[in-house]
Amino acid sequence: MKFTTFSRRAVIGAVAGFAALSGFAASSIAADKITVGALRFTSHSPTFIAFEKGYFKDEGLEVELKFFQAAQPIAVAIASGDIDFGVTALSGAFYSLADKGALKVIGGLMAEKKGAPGNMILASNKAYEAGLKTPADLKGKSWAMTQQGSSFHYMAGIIAKSNGFAVTDMKLKPLQKVGSMIGALKSGQVDAMAIVPHIASALARGGAAKIIGKIQDLSDYQVTTIFTSTENTTDNRDVVARFMKAYAKGIADYDAVMQNQAKNPAATDAMVNLIHKYVYASKPIAKAAPSIKAGAVYLNSGAALNVGDVANQLAWFQEHKLAPATLTIEKMVDASFVKTIK
Repeated sequence: MKFTTFSRRAVIGAVAGFAALSGFAASSIAADKITVGALRFTSHSPTFIAFEKGYFKDEGLEVELKFFQAAQPIAVAIASGDIDFGVTALSGAFYSLADKGALKVIGGLMAEKKGAPGNMILASNKAYEAGLKTPADLKGKSWAMTQQGSSFHYMAGIIAKSNGFAVTDMKLKPLQKVGSMIGALKSGQVDAMAIVPHIASALARGGAAKIIGKIQDLSDYQVTTIFTSTENTTDNRDVVARFMKAYAKGIADYDAVMQNQAKNPAATDAMVNLIHKYVYASKPIAKAAPSIKAGAVYLNSGAALNVGDVANQLAWFQEHKLAPATLTIEKMVDASFVKTIK
């Protein structure tokens, strides 16, 4: 006996056709409910765009957004089942959970690309006046980061390796939250940190810190990735595929407007207003807009993933005992949902 498997889209289509005759609505089939973890950064804008413009709904997904203060808790939240998808940098917590078979990287988002806005290296005014003028001067200086094994820790490693010293030659200061990092830099309690451009530009423009370098000059770092539970990649592949399709539309909309803001000022203003609901939301739009525009980072088209750089990151974390030695790139990445960059 032959069985036919019907996709969710086929069922919706069938119900829609039947509705024309019987009055039943296709919407009677409930959307798949998912929760997405994010940070309030402009680099996460495709999440907000896909949500606000209904791209998730178009794919039969009912999305709840949940916000976090740092990358590592997002990985933990997916592993525990509190959220379904995460969009952030890889961290020590992610690697540990991936080694246990709980998490998979499924796409890429923000990447460092020369000529596009990216993470900037900042010196406190106090440290700058004392001679901290370039990334090469960071040996022996204090460095703000959220946690051990965070993206901020990894960027310290990029700087150290590029300038011929060990990351342990820097005085690493885990401060748990980005807000605490910023406060410590502004007050001169730490010498330096790296941060996304909309925050870095605002600090420099306001005279609170000095920009002394860019990560993109040192590495083609795949800064943020999209990831989910391993269970979703095996048991809910259709949901993952629909999520990634909607997300890619959010990326395309962002790139079309924010990478060439002068082309269509009206479209740029509309996009900035949308993003402002989630980034710098407590500030008036007139004050928030310059930072949002300045934070128009490079995003991988179609959520393509730089697997080569992800492998480099894993090797660095393993070298510094921040990731299990048993973890492999094959175990932590499922690149079947997107194109890959080697």
